Amino acid sequence: MTTSVYHIPVMLAQCTEGLAINPNGVYVDVTFGGGGHSREILKHLDNGHLYGFDQDPDAEANAIEDDRFTFVAANFRDIKKFLRLYGVREVDGILADLGISSHQIDEPKRGFSTRFEGELDMRMNPSQGLSAKDVLNTYEESKLHRILGMYGEVKNAKTLAQGIVSERVDRPFETTEGFTAFLKKYAPKGREFKYFAQVFQALRIEVNDELGALEEFLLSAVDLLKPEGRLVVMSYHSLEDRLVKNLITKGKFQGELEKDFFGNPIRPLEPVSRGAITADAKEIAANPRARSAKLRIAKKVGK
Repeated sequence: MTTSVYHIPVMLAQCTEGLAINPNGVYVDVTFGGGGHSREILKHLDNGHLYGFDQDPDAEANAIEDDRFTFVAANFRDIKKFLRLYGVREVDGILADLGISSHQIDEPKRGFSTRFEGELDMRMNPSQGLSAKDVLNTYEESKLHRILGMYGEVKNAKTLAQGIVSERVDRPFETTEGFTAFLKKYAPKGREFKYFAQVFQALRIEVNDELGALEEFLLSAVDLLKPEGRLVVMSYHSLEDRLVKNLITKGKFQGELEKDFFGNPIRPLEPVSRGAITADAKEIAANPRARSAKLRIAKKVGK
């Protein structure tokens, strides 16, 4: 399974440069996927080591045969626990390319895409947790309303939640095709595909607890980084980007930046990039997934 088929890495050069790689340092790619970013990082290592995390069993087929590389089959929220198993307590840099891989979207049985007929699953790790089908068929109306509105920014979230609860009494939701057919009556005319994408995003975030996992990962990353160590995170929707931005600029996920007696910011990270870095027109034309990507780079405040 080649990287080009599995997934085309976004902003490859910018991510690698953002890590400011020490050839003898220790690095972590917490969203290994097809291994595109990891292969590029390895080109810059001499006696350093790279750990690649991925919870998706399909990603392990892309593991790199290299003495400087270790594949870890785990969710990045557990980065600290698993690195300790390898005797690693601090690292020089961490890369995260959030969201969903092209391979996951293009695999019908995973249920991530509205383009294919498949079971409503959407689990990044198919062996763990509730599927999208479980969420749609068991969640109470108020909970469905909340996740559709918050995670998908669906305008008619309340009406849709009511419709889902009513529909499932006689016809439980089973497949992506059946669910999108149901959604058509709630979607704004001419904007059906955007509406489907918003609803599917909301379900995917809930099924995989993506925001909870991201918060845990970011806090662990801060602890793991050496002074001056780099954190490079690429996100694809505003909810993810807001968490990353707030931690980098304010030192916490909510609230205002605190300052010490002398007016210096109190935060464990400081921005390296000024705002978010975005892909150029050429890359977007070649890889449409890059259009929504926002890359933020920070370094651990030295002690």
